[in-house]
Amino acid sequence: MKAGKSFARMLISNIPAIIQIVLSHIHNGHMRSMFFSTDDNAGKKIYLLKPRGFCAGVVRAIDVVKITLDLYGPPVYVRKEIVHNKHVVEELRRAGAVFVEELNEVPYGARAIFSAHGVSPAVRREAQERFLQLIDATCPLVTKVHLEAVRFAKDGYSIVLIGHKDHDEVIGTLGEVPDQTFLVETVEDVDRLVLPDPAKVCYLTQTTLSLDETRDIVERLKQRFPLIEGPPAQDICYATQNRQMAVKEIAPRCDLLLVVGSENSSNSKRLVEVAENSGVRAYLLNDRSDVNDSWLEGVRKIALTAGASAPEYLVQELLVFLAQRGFSELEEVELVEEDVRFSLPPELSRAAANLTTISLR
Repeated sequence: MKAGKSFARMLISNIPAIIQIVLSHIHNGHMRSMFFSTDDNAGKKIYLLKPRGFCAGVVRAIDVVKITLDLYGPPVYVRKEIVHNKHVVEELRRAGAVFVEELNEVPYGARAIFSAHGVSPAVRREAQERFLQLIDATCPLVTKVHLEAVRFAKDGYSIVLIGHKDHDEVIGTLGEVPDQTFLVETVEDVDRLVLPDPAKVCYLTQTTLSLDETRDIVERLKQRFPLIEGPPAQDICYATQNRQMAVKEIAPRCDLLLVVGSENSSNSKRLVEVAENSGVRAYLLNDRSDVNDSWLEGVRKIALTAGASAPEYLVQELLVFLAQRGFSELEEVELVEEDVRFSLPPELSRAAANLTTISLR
């Protein structure tokens, strides 16, 4: 069994090389009869965007669950989806993770993990009341926003939180200082704001928003509240920014953009919006089985990326799928190199050697 698993890991780790071999054979005229006729597919090209897929916060959260299972064995309870990707969640569920919506579904004294999206103080209190053995997988960049909210509230500010009301991250941030926090999702929401003291206002943002949409909202906030203060550093996370900028960069060169990611992944959905706002048709898909062949009709240049919670193997499988449909040329387009790592929670720091790599090389 272990040998089989080792072989599987080896195969997955070498998928990029396998893809290149397949595409090389196709480009050189081999295997054409298997995949496609030569006449109709000349010049079909894939732009593979980089960076793509897992960010440091997602890697950390997945590592937390895997290492906890390795150390203590199942069951390990996880409040909400650890990250917003159905393939990741299903893989961890098969390994022994039990995903619950609320902590009242977790037995007293059991081991539980908070997801990467963070929780409110009320949820933390409930965990203590249930004597849970808690491990916190909240992304450090989300924790940063929580701490900013607490600091601004202590200084007497009204906090305008820019975000999507039903997103787990926003629910957690709102819970820090609910009496002083006002949620806005659109410029129109800003126009309706009524705040206790217009001279003492700050704004914070969800970490996975569209840069353009957030900029418009912030501009309107500054018009309405000239003394408004922002966070010391950008709240929208580095991975969200980098993936959106890569989409903008490639948009003029492609006919279609495909984003690998789940429907409940905010940052993945924003990539589709960024592409569409740049004039490019775009689709979000969980995996290659979601592709509709009609999307590819008349398309010569496809750009491919993945949201920050999408595993790389799904991208590689999609490349094979597209190669079988005549897209024989592959160019990786790298906007910026990412080399961010987050340390494990203290409870798991002794198991740091088991960290997953997020390198695409």
